Amino acid sequence: MTFIKREISERLKRTLARKKSVLLLGPRQAGKTTLVKSLNADLYINLARPPIRQAYEKDPGQLTREVEGMDAKFPLIIIDEVQKVLPLLDAVQDLIDSQAAQFILTGSSARKLRREGEANLLPGRVVVLRMDPLLISEMNSLAPPIEDLLLYGSLPQIITEQSNENREEDLFSYVTTYLEEEIRAEALVRNIGAFSNFLKLAAIESGLTSNFQKLSQDVGVTNPTISDYYQILVDCLVAERIEPLSQSRTRKKLTRSPKFLIYDLGVRRLAAGEGRDVPEKYMGELFEQWVGLELSRLLRTFPQRTSLLFWSEKTGVKVDWVIEKEGQYIPVEVKWTKHPSYRDARHIETFLKEYPNSSKGYVI
Repeated sequence: MTFIKREISERLKRTLARKKSVLLLGPRQAGKTTLVKSLNADLYINLARPPIRQAYEKDPGQLTREVEGMDAKFPLIIIDEVQKVLPLLDAVQDLIDSQAAQFILTGSSARKLRREGEANLLPGRVVVLRMDPLLISEMNSLAPPIEDLLLYGSLPQIITEQSNENREEDLFSYVTTYLEEEIRAEALVRNIGAFSNFLKLAAIESGLTSNFQKLSQDVGVTNPTISDYYQILVDCLVAERIEPLSQSRTRKKLTRSPKFLIYDLGVRRLAAGEGRDVPEKYMGELFEQWVGLELSRLLRTFPQRTSLLFWSEKTGVKVDWVIEKEGQYIPVEVKWTKHPSYRDARHIETFLKEYPNSSKGYVI
């Protein structure tokens, strides 16, 4: 098995060195379990395994007894997929408050933790970290051609797999078992058919400025329901919400609707029902999404009070991505071309005139 060093691992180790507990959130198969199992924990509990899950469901107090019976004064306890047995969080909270143990909790659903009223675990008690699919910088010699990243995505098991046929099979299995079954179950929606239709359309429209009105007509539900559906995807870490930059010095009419990015391009393609023969004219859209996902993950992994936005005038002038830091903006244009030219930067020039505090931009 290939072990890939993750950028988030150093932040995790620094947090543990401060005697803090950690909630490590991330979509399924992003590498959370591999990372935490590389640490020297005193107790590892995998709630994804039915016998273990059932034991703690029947007796959540078992955790307290196990910790109290340990020789270590401040043991490190790892609980994988903690959202599967939420009553355990009461014991975790008591053990953290009494400084009896240090925890790493992993989960793939912020929604379930919040829905069940367990958010009181978080403030001041644990540090929340996010683990995403692989950054290009983490792949090193494993990095495939960019075309493969756009088609198959960057989940660790996909990157380490050499066969495109196996990649396709693994992605299909992932989408059918995780997205279609677990996310729908997580959604707690009455109209499963409508949510399934929405999921496919959300994958097709990933990276585009959202149009709730059109989606509501296509799916057959109300605008607020579409908004709720998108929030489910965000809470389940399947989509990222990117807000528009809406302030304008010259009062330009700017787009105010957000974009949503499906978190992995391979998952997006399979969820959209698309094959591997993607017309060249669509590769630019996929490349734009890939750059957006890379930027979003980088800003999360190395937090410096930054955020990722986009900028779009209603006249059609737009900048694909904007990095915001303390009121200053860095525009980023994405072009899928073998022959970049000065003309590719024309929208960046327009942006820099509109926001004079911004001194530079980039074309990728």
